[in-house]
Amino acid sequence: MAGYAIISLGGKQYRVQEGDRLIVDRLRQDEGKTFQPDILFLGGDGKADFSPQGTAVTARVVGHVLGDKIKIGKYRKRTGYRRHTGHRSRLSEIEIEAIGSKGSTAAKPKAEEQKAAAPKRTTTKKKPAAKKAPAKKES
Repeated sequence: MAGYAIISLGGKQYRVQEGDRLIVDRLRQDEGKTFQPDILFLGGDGKADFSPQGTAVTARVVGHVLGDKIKIGKYRKRTGYRRHTGHRSRLSEIEIEAIGSKGSTAAKPKAEEQKAAAPKRTTTKKKPAAKKAPAKKES
């Protein structure tokens, strides 16, 4: 069991420990589902591992939330120019369940089984018969 890990989600890096809750950019997983983010670094207990093999970080999606409303206003004095816009970021809240478990090897065979179970296409398109050019008359 490692002390902490640095993971990569959505092009950003996060330092996490077991039990941490993070708010990250919206993920495609449903609420309550677990997933394993990419691990960049494992540390703690006086050890550092820059290329962790066979180690996984397990995270669970707690819920999908909206960020705070951000209002943006543009104004130029004495010209009558006013523009207002804004947005709310779509975010996901995740919880780190385990660091250092060997679960990464168990997740990959499931994907391979799904590929093997998918029906294979055996039919191929037949090429149309080549058209014969009309015979030329010799003079």
